[in-house]
Amino acid sequence: MSVAFPLAARRLILNGRVQGVGFRPFVYRLAMEYQLVGWVMNRVGWVEIHAQGVMAALDGFEVDLIKRAPPLARPTIQSWRALDCENFGEFFIRASIADDCTQIHVPPDYFACNECVTELFDPTDRRYRYPFINCTQCGPRYTLIERLPYDRPYTTMADFALCPACHAQYQDPKDRRFHAQPLACPVCGPRLRFHAIGQPPRDDDGSELSLAACLNALRAGKIVAIKGIGGYHLTCDATNQSAVTRLRDRKLRPHKPLAVMIPQTGDDGLDEARRYADPHPNELALLIDPSRPIVLMRKACTDSLRLAAGIAPGLTEIGLMLPYSPLHHLLLRELDRPMVATSANLAGEPILTAELDVETRLGQVAEAFLHHDRPIRRPADDAVWHLVAGKMRPLRLGRGGAPLELHLPFRLDAPLLAVGAQLKTTLALAWDERVVISPHIGDLGTPRAQAVFEQQINDLQELYGVRATRIVHDAHPDYSNTRWARRTALPIIQVYHHHAHAGAVAGEMILADDNLDRNAAPVLVFTWDGTGLGPDRTLWGGEALLGRPGNWRRVATLRPFRLIGGERVSREPWRAAAALAWEIGAPWTFIRPNDDNDDGVYPSQGELLIRHAWEHGLNCLQTSAVGRIFDAAAALIGVLGHASFEGQGPMYLEASCDEPGHAVVLPLSKSDGIWVTDWAPLVAHLQDIQVTSAQRAADLHATLARALLEQALRIRAEHGVNKIGLGGGVFQNRVLTEAVVKLLGEQDFSIIIPEQLPVNDAAISFGQIIEVTAKNN
Repeated sequence: MSVAFPLAARRLILNGRVQGVGFRPFVYRLAMEYQLVGWVMNRVGWVEIHAQGVMAALDGFEVDLIKRAPPLARPTIQSWRALDCENFGEFFIRASIADDCTQIHVPPDYFACNECVTELFDPTDRRYRYPFINCTQCGPRYTLIERLPYDRPYTTMADFALCPACHAQYQDPKDRRFHAQPLACPVCGPRLRFHAIGQPPRDDDGSELSLAACLNALRAGKIVAIKGIGGYHLTCDATNQSAVTRLRDRKLRPHKPLAVMIPQTGDDGLDEARRYADPHPNELALLIDPSRPIVLMRKACTDSLRLAAGIAPGLTEIGLMLPYSPLHHLLLRELDRPMVATSANLAGEPILTAELDVETRLGQVAEAFLHHDRPIRRPADDAVWHLVAGKMRPLRLGRGGAPLELHLPFRLDAPLLAVGAQLKTTLALAWDERVVISPHIGDLGTPRAQAVFEQQINDLQELYGVRATRIVHDAHPDYSNTRWARRTALPIIQVYHHHAHAGAVAGEMILADDNLDRNAAPVLVFTWDGTGLGPDRTLWGGEALLGRPGNWRRVATLRPFRLIGGERVSREPWRAAAALAWEIGAPWTFIRPNDDNDDGVYPSQGELLIRHAWEHGLNCLQTSAVGRIFDAAAALIGVLGHASFEGQGPMYLEASCDEPGHAVVLPLSKSDGIWVTDWAPLVAHLQDIQVTSAQRAADLHATLARALLEQALRIRAEHGVNKIGLGGGVFQNRVLTEAVVKLLGEQDFSIIIPEQLPVNDAAISFGQIIEVTAKNN
């Protein structure tokens, strides 16, 4: 005798990352498995489900919606309620509805999944060698979405009409490409087009011939600009020193390291990484992460097929990444060697995305171009990560990991937009209990960077359906984003640079605890970086701030000195060296490096004029910045006197540390209630040519780490603080940061180093949000 079980119905609302990840097809198949009827539908930012069947099946279905969700999905059940049963004969997918909801979660761009890569190289598959193969689990998202909900008509694929075969897959719930919005094939999808400089453009070659032409160019040592997911790469054979040198000469990038894309070989796909680097297991794990970032690894000492020496001159690390698009897989499989894949841009600008722009602006750099006709809606440069103190930490937010969405442990009354800093700029949009941080934009010193900055501001607000009611900006009056904020009609709020650094560090701690407790014990944050305007109108950069978000006070710093030449100091470290020496009445003579990594111009007869300007305070600003001390040390030691890119001197110093350092004792005294470390004894040591440059570089790091510890011990004795955070670009330095962590750990301090956001200025926008909201909560 059969038993009839009563039917029930439920309406479920799921949010989180549930769009652009194949979630609706997954829901459909799961409902079929549990013999349920009803429907699933995309709304703007969430998925709504009406499911009915026997109670036990509904319970299992609800559990498995989370437990068995697609790998890229991050669903949460926001609510559910019981309903009366309706007369449904099946389970189906309803058309999406656009509304005014602000629970949107924009999916990032995904790497080509293993199933698609297998089909890519299967001669029996109809997408064999098709450079734009994808499914619901892979392919571009953020860079092709025009607006949400995430449906094909709202993407840059809207003009590519599906052929009958693709349309059948798109409509088949049992197919892996069911409702895959970027779906395409050689018949109906985007195509490649190759163009060599000096030859007329050709439109009739098609993807296969264009791919072959590109490979021939790379094998011949040519520089090719290749359009990818979030923009163009400038590429060349990474084992061809002549090609690498020519790329550097043409791009006016003599020393800055170049990223290398390596073939995916071996059982785990990582044989090439082990060939060219000596990787840590954490680095390998991140290399194959779905975000497919650039991962900095220590160079391998031995290898039969060496990379060109010009890839990362003067450094011990190299940036490697795996192919993440089908086009990359095709190129590297046939090239059978690594290729340089550096951002196609002019120095400091955002990555280029449009065919006309790249041919016009980089026509003197690239020797050929591999275009495709799938538009890139917005740029997304590659993310960069490195290993510090046992954990992987970001240096740059980018494609695959941004926009970065974080949950706030408090609720905002009105939406805020934070516009970050002048360098390494990101944006942060916050509303309700959410904050979204944009991908890396870059340095706002050019018209194009400013245009992309403003485009990203509009994009973030349009994508998430949120309009900011206030703008948060840095206190420096001359920053481009500060001036932009002042031109808007919205109320503006300024946050001091190093308060934002401290807020970003404390913000990650708050997110981890999911609690903003105004009565919690204070935290001590060391904010060491280049320079940022402080409340006293001097340039800070070596500060210890005590308190909590929204309420910081400076309790320690470094002896200030006068910088010569304003912003020129970051590219001419000899100016900082001279300033330190003159500040303490010491002689100074620049020792020109004896290698090819420095081709700058140094003072000779003009030195007297510069000294005169320094003595009279002409174009001189007072600073306490540790970053500028690193610059000075590079010149004092003789490592570098003229930098071709930001941070070059400190990077060379870090790379020089191949032996333990010995700390120089620096005096620590109190002045006006603030502990001040005097760097003067360090200057003479850095100029001591009886000590090897490598040893002096190691001693520099040991000295600054010891100085930080001494400050921390004095402040703990006074205030009882035991939790220490590290923020600011100086702590990108692995040698210094690990020395600091070791010393603080030996004294039982609790240490916070950001893991979700970079320690550099890319975190300033997030810190600005934390500072403003903390004051209002």
